Amino acid sequence: MSRSKALQYYIASRLLFAPLQLLTIVTIVFLLLRATPGDPADAILGGRAPESAKEELRKQLGLDLPIWLQYINYLGNILRFDLGSSLTSRGQNVWQIISQHFPATMELAVCSMLVALIVGILVGTLSASRPGTPLDLGGRLFGIITYALPMFWAGMLLQLVFSVQLQWFPNSNRFPPNISPPTTITGLYTIDSLLSGNLNYFFLALHHLALPSLTLGILLSGIFERIVRVNLKETLKADYVEAARARGIPENKILVSHALKNALIPVITVLGLTFASLLGGAILTEVTFSWPGLANRLYQAIADRDYTTVQGVLVFFGGIVVSASIVIDILNAYIDPRIRY
Repeated sequence: MSRSKALQYYIASRLLFAPLQLLTIVTIVFLLLRATPGDPADAILGGRAPESAKEELRKQLGLDLPIWLQYINYLGNILRFDLGSSLTSRGQNVWQIISQHFPATMELAVCSMLVALIVGILVGTLSASRPGTPLDLGGRLFGIITYALPMFWAGMLLQLVFSVQLQWFPNSNRFPPNISPPTTITGLYTIDSLLSGNLNYFFLALHHLALPSLTLGILLSGIFERIVRVNLKETLKADYVEAARARGIPENKILVSHALKNALIPVITVLGLTFASLLGGAILTEVTFSWPGLANRLYQAIADRDYTTVQGVLVFFGGIVVSASIVIDILNAYIDPRIRY
């Protein structure tokens, strides 16, 4: 099989597998929400509301139907891209909630991923290039500690130190509450500020974004540090690296131009998995820093037993993770031909 045909076959197989992944996510979300204790009618009307009013509300919401019929109706709505309306925010559908809150989560996720990649690759490279030294030991400790630290605990600790004690960063929100945010173009305050030509707003938005993105990014950087360190150590022992040394090529050039480029291939593979961890960590980070993103809104919907919003947001997040996974797999197959076969 030729390389182009092998790549086309691999892409087709990944695209055909994506609907099954989404169906699995949709089914698990549906069943878990029905299995958890609590009643949306109690959350909406209150525990002291008459039982007749609760029964009428359950009927309106379709919660009185058999579970299999609720599932079929749910799948039908998903196929029509209808995520329904919020049970607690009347008059607002789930797509409106997503469009309102997702830009904040996207801004936090992109900045956190950049921090994770830069810090993880830098620390992993320094650690692998100095084996057996205190720098190597420090890199290994960094990877273990950042991977093991609970996200919410680290967030509260950094918030206490840098926001409360030192007062270097704000401890909540995306923008100062006494200033109107930049004109909405993309929903990303940093980008909108630059597009509007307002550098003052850009630095204000970046100031509010810095601490939560650094917290989430540094804690995720341990994943990349460990992968880069292990793979770079193996790559530096390869025959072509020894041949480059024999030709008198400087060690720094060998490290950057020869070894590091090949050691970064597994990082691309892990990006898809890390993106799922990023969204999970975003929930804890947004709640800790009162960041008005979609993950924080999901947390509120879970607390309010808002079935429709929770289902819609989780399916939306699931679609993003599956799409990111497909893109990463295709990119990785394009870079590394061994994956296609």
